[in-house]
Formats: sequence, C-alpha cells, structure tokens
Amino acid sequence: MPLLVLPGLFLGLPVATLVARALAGGALAEAVTARVVLDALVLSLATTAVSLALTVAIGFPLAWALARGRLRGAAVIETLVDLPIVLPPSVAGLALLLVFGRRGLLGEPIDALGLTVPFTTGAVVIAQTFVAAPFFVRSARAGLAAVDRDLEDAGRTDGASELQVVRWLTIPLAAPALAAGLVMSWARALGEFGATIMFAGNVEGRTQTLPLVVYAEFQAGQLDRSIAAAAVLVAAAFGVLVAVRLLGWGRALDARGLG
Repeated sequence: MPLLVLPGLFLGLPVATLVARALAGGALAEAVTARVVLDALVLSLATTAVSLALTVAIGFPLAWALARGRLRGAAVIETLVDLPIVLPPSVAGLALLLVFGRRGLLGEPIDALGLTVPFTTGAVVIAQTFVAAPFFVRSARAGLAAVDRDLEDAGRTDGASELQVVRWLTIPLAAPALAAGLVMSWARALGEFGATIMFAGNVEGRTQTLPLVVYAEFQAGQLDRSIAAAAVLVAAAFGVLVAVRLLGWGRALDARGLG
C-alpha cells in the first residue's frame, strides 16, 4: 500500500495544489468574475454544445455503419477515425488549416461562397469536433455492436417497424455506451487547446476558449486569472468523471478503454 502513495501523490498533488491555490484568499471568486474569464467560459460552453451536436450528427451514422454494416476497408476507416486521438493537437490544427484555410484544399470554394473559416468561432467548433468526435464514434460503435440482435428480431416479429426497433430497442440498449461517448467527447472538446490555437487563433471574445485563457493570462503575468480558468476546467473534468461513475457509465468507459 505505501508503494501506491507516491504514484497517487504524483498524479493528484499538482491538481490539488492548483485547486487549493485557486481557493486561497478568494482568488478564484475574484478572478473568475473577470470579463476575460467569463467571456471564455460562455464561448467554451456555446462552442462545445454545437460541436457535440455535430459529433452526434456525424458520428452516429458512422458508428452505425461500422457496427452494423459490412463496409469494405472498415479497418482502414476505423484507423482514420482513431487518428485524431493520437495526433498531436498542433498537428491536427495545422491539418485543418491546410484544408479549410484561404490557400487550403477547400479554400477557393469556401472563399467563393463569401465565407471565412480560419480564425473564427466556426473554426473553434470545427477543431473541437475534429478532436472529440472519435471518442463518441468508438464508444457508440462498441455499444451498438453489443446489442443483442435476437431482441431486435423479436421486436420486428411483434410488428415493430425498423425505425421503432431502433428507437425503442437499439438506442435504449446502447444508451450507456452512447452516453459515455457523449460525455467524453464534450470533455475533450472543452479541454481542446492545440488545434484551436493553430486553426482558430486566440482572439478574445471570438475564439479564446477557457484553455486559451489559461495560456494567455499566464503569458500576460495574470497568474490568478490563469489559475481561476484552470480551476474551472478541473472542476468540469472532475464533474464529468463523477457523472460517468454515478450514472453507471463507468463500465461502458472501462470496456472501451476510455475510463
């Protein structure tokens, strides 16, 4: 047991110190009301909500196809889906810039429509979706694949349409895995830094999310504000993990290598 103390201190002490410093002397309460922190918090919540909706819209059909379809090259597709998880965030941001930038692969068609993607709030959403969607796809694919097909067949035998089978049987049975994927995707999007700063920049009130505030305020010598923003992120991450465990999704995460 004593041998576990040192690893526990190594992993927990830095975070505990950060939170304690944020709470000491009311620094957190004062700094978290700063306009820059509040603006970043609102922007982070808004962009992660949109990116989560996009993740479901893009990820669920893909997860369904991987779990239920007989796709040629499914292993290659799964590898491509997992790739953003292991890519350094700065590389992900650069890759997005090379596709959506003014001189990028899709730059001319986007420019012809009168749109600008890089260094906008939309770029923040794209970056968050790019790095976070794989977590949902992985979890959803595993959950959908684990649903007992005999139960679905029984529903069809009782006269349920295909849509009713999916709505009332498949999705409820896969719900723990779907919920776990959603929670982890949201948490990943909330904490995104590298791809965002490369692709969307660090513009206060437009692209500056909470992780970017931590960096920007630290660089500007505003340590209390940096610590306050970091403490909010720690609280969000802690809340996500507690929700996962309390709501019974822990087993779904552990089974998929996410917990």
